[in-house]
Amino acid sequence: MPRTDKLVIAISSRALFNLSDSHRVFEEQGLEAFSAYQVEHENDVLEKGDAFPLVEKFLQINQRLEGNPRVEVILLSRNSADTGLRVFNSIEHYGLDITRAAFCNGDSPYRYIAPFGCHLFLSTDGQDVRRALEQGVAAATLVAGGDRWREDDTLRFAFDGDAVIFSDEAEQIFKRDGLAAFAASERASAQQPLGGGPFKGFLEALQQLQAEFTPESCPIRTALVTARSAPAHERVIRTLRAWNVRIDESVFLGGLPKGEFLRAFGADVFFDDQPAHCASAAEHVATGHVPHGIANLEGQS
Repeated sequence: MPRTDKLVIAISSRALFNLSDSHRVFEEQGLEAFSAYQVEHENDVLEKGDAFPLVEKFLQINQRLEGNPRVEVILLSRNSADTGLRVFNSIEHYGLDITRAAFCNGDSPYRYIAPFGCHLFLSTDGQDVRRALEQGVAAATLVAGGDRWREDDTLRFAFDGDAVIFSDEAEQIFKRDGLAAFAASERASAQQPLGGGPFKGFLEALQQLQAEFTPESCPIRTALVTARSAPAHERVIRTLRAWNVRIDESVFLGGLPKGEFLRAFGADVFFDDQPAHCASAAEHVATGHVPHGIANLEGQS
């Protein structure tokens, strides 16, 4: 997959803006009625969506660094270019520096993720997210929930560990054999680094961007927020050390609910593979479900 020296996030129009009204028209009346609705309202500014605060903070990073822009947001949409005019009018209204887009007129836009060189894809469409993950791109389905607004300018990413940053090899043991077997396996494998999960590459790219700032001035902060506890913590720490990846904060919860800790961290977005954890976290912070690993195979045919 092509890569540039930029950190590139792809986002769907329904994640960036609140398109619930027009989407309801599409579901109830079809594509033709939807197109007519969008054209009729193309000068009406769309309300901000769940991912808007994240995108706004992300783009502000370019104002802190000299030279060529170091981050970019790509818009991927199932709208046509004609109906997408309302989306671009709203982008202009809010002053977002988004200039590249793919409008697919009802089809999935996931196939453009790789050509654009995207490191992360955020959408409200779970199927598009799964297809992006299959392409090797970090991707998550945004979960509707509570408050999305954080007062400061620091962009805070929080990640679950297993099946997100790391592979789900340890989680498979937990699911199959239980907590005691999981703890014993992790203790025995403490010196053996875990395999990489779907968000390893994004975390590495994020760290490269962080390295362009001094620790005091960096507008990006990362956290690992995991249900693991001692002794299963050691393998995680040694894995990150082996990868030469630094995470600003690590919280080992031992099974406690994550929501209040994510709020305390001030996460702009949290990524987790477990649907139940995502639903709980979404009451506190913007949350992306990563449909990857054994937790997302249960109940599927």
